[in-house]
Amino acid sequence: MLERKSSIHQISSEFCWDIPDHYNIGFDICDKWVQIDPDRVAIIDVSESGESKEFDFSTLRCLSNQLANALNGLGVANRESGFGDRIGVLLPQCVETAVTHIASCKMGCISIPLFTLFGEDALFHRLKDSSAKVVITNKEGASKLSKIMDRLPDLNAVLSIDGPDEFATCFHTVCAAQSDKFQIVQTRADAPALLIYTSGTTGNPKGALHAHRVLLGHIPGVEVSHNFLPEKDDCFWTPADWAWIGGLLDVLMPALHHGIPVVACRFSKFDAKAAFELINQYAIRNVFLPPTALKIMKLLPDAEQYNVSLRSVASGGETLGTELIEWGEKILGTTINEFYGQTECNMVVSSCSALEPPTPESMGRPVPGHTVEILDATTGEIQPDGAEGSIAVLSNDPVMFLGYWNDAEATREKFVESSEGTWLLTGDRGNRDHTGRLHFLGRDDDVISSAGYRIGPGEVEDCLIRHEAVLLAGVVGKPDKVRGAVVAAYVMLREGYCPSDELAAQIANYVKSRLAAHEYPRVVRFIETMPMTTTGKIIRAQLRDAAETEAAEDELAADA
Repeated sequence: MLERKSSIHQISSEFCWDIPDHYNIGFDICDKWVQIDPDRVAIIDVSESGESKEFDFSTLRCLSNQLANALNGLGVANRESGFGDRIGVLLPQCVETAVTHIASCKMGCISIPLFTLFGEDALFHRLKDSSAKVVITNKEGASKLSKIMDRLPDLNAVLSIDGPDEFATCFHTVCAAQSDKFQIVQTRADAPALLIYTSGTTGNPKGALHAHRVLLGHIPGVEVSHNFLPEKDDCFWTPADWAWIGGLLDVLMPALHHGIPVVACRFSKFDAKAAFELINQYAIRNVFLPPTALKIMKLLPDAEQYNVSLRSVASGGETLGTELIEWGEKILGTTINEFYGQTECNMVVSSCSALEPPTPESMGRPVPGHTVEILDATTGEIQPDGAEGSIAVLSNDPVMFLGYWNDAEATREKFVESSEGTWLLTGDRGNRDHTGRLHFLGRDDDVISSAGYRIGPGEVEDCLIRHEAVLLAGVVGKPDKVRGAVVAAYVMLREGYCPSDELAAQIANYVKSRLAAHEYPRVVRFIETMPMTTTGKIIRAQLRDAAETEAAEDELAADA
């Protein structure tokens, strides 16, 4: 999409969006390539045991067509209302994950990426809220769904890639019985395609609804952050799960759009040694590594022995320091490009080392095609260089979400009007320096950024107070050198319960089993009084001060 020029300024000034009236992600990332080069490798699927299998675009088309026909047979379809039925995708990185998203897009339906580590409560909310008709999963996922299916009246079927059981039908058997021919629904570019749930400060996560055009909106940011894709022999991988926008729309779909092979391999627990070995074994040249993964890899003492030479490394989620960037140049063989975005409006700011060296503590410049400014959130006016304000993106932008599912009020609150137009407020604070580079300063709400995940305290607090011992709970982020922050819970106990390490562990595991492993509180502190406003809202700022003080004391103790 981008034509390489001498500077990012020239690219931006000459860039113009070319979004067709009708566009379908499924055709773009699959069937298009069958017409061009059907034998081109699309996905290299690596199992946990280390075995791998290559899938070309022709095979991907046949599998996705068979699944689309099977889902049609189960009553899943595009509706005259313009909203297709919802299809849950509860799978790790594997070829079936890609096939399901492709099939859903071809059908004009809406796929819902679901993290495999979600517990029953997290899955129930998303599937209930979206009225999902079908979930594609594995044996582990089917087991979780079996415990909540009786409360999901819209869920008609569960298909398992691991074969049938009492609650699931065999994915492969159902697909094998179908024709590998399917007529792709002619979708408009602004027709809904993806529903990705994102955490907020209060209550349950909200579903960000994206149109087919969202992939085209991502392409410039992906190309810039990876030093101008595609080049000969490019090959993509990320440890980030494809259930998150960073794995799905920053790696899988853009790579397939460009006909670049994607290695599907997500470790059950990230391992630096295994990551280096994977990169070498499959000649991976392009990697999206969240900051936490980079920090873990940096701790490996003998990383030089792997002689890794990547063409591009992109990272986002938190600001990288000079030390980490210098390590990347030495060990990974290239400069790490930072980028910025969020589920509602992703990949709008990026560095590009192919054009200019990165500036420490800066996340880069607005990506060509996106207008990103620092605003006064009240007036909507653009702030001068150096002034702190709200990071905002000018609407209408093809990468921008259509709105929150079933929540028109929250959608309205996300935008502000000004003399320049309508702006989406990211909820982040930042500033712009005199060179035009943007700097991230922090959240202007209470969302916790931990190991690349954005965690809403409200959902964790709601889960905590369902524990029999918990009367009140306040959740904040506690600074952490590796993860950026960890979830810290401040808990008031009910009468009859006494603070103890055992109870703290029990409460933490209670959340871990019901939400997700990345959301559970790694720190549980018992308090006698919860700081609250006169209207009964928890004053998280006071809890955050306590967490930051404890983190500073921990660091001093470690240095002593």
